[in-house]
Amino acid sequence: MALTRHCWKCGTEYKLSGSPGRSETCPTCSSDLKVCLNCVSYDPRVAEQCRERRADLVGEKHMANYCEYFDMVRREFAPPKGGLGREEKARETFKKLFGD
Repeated sequence: MALTRHCWKCGTEYKLSGSPGRSETCPTCSSDLKVCLNCVSYDPRVAEQCRERRADLVGEKHMANYCEYFDMVRREFAPPKGGLGREEKARETFKKLFGD
């Protein structure tokens, strides 16, 4: 499989040249694209999960931010680990609560 720039959540390929802006979202799942999870500097094994030491701390790694060091990573798509995400867990809990 080829290395592509894609949505961190669903894997939809980002085909435009350059990096996405803060307001750009995935056309398939509406997730933000300019997020830490899509950046070449993101590394969950290092302090503050960022290899760029000059970058400001970003608390929500899946939300759009103003980081000036953002560069969209090229990689093979692998679904996020950990089963259901926070949003999906909340939806499931809501459905169980109201019997849907």
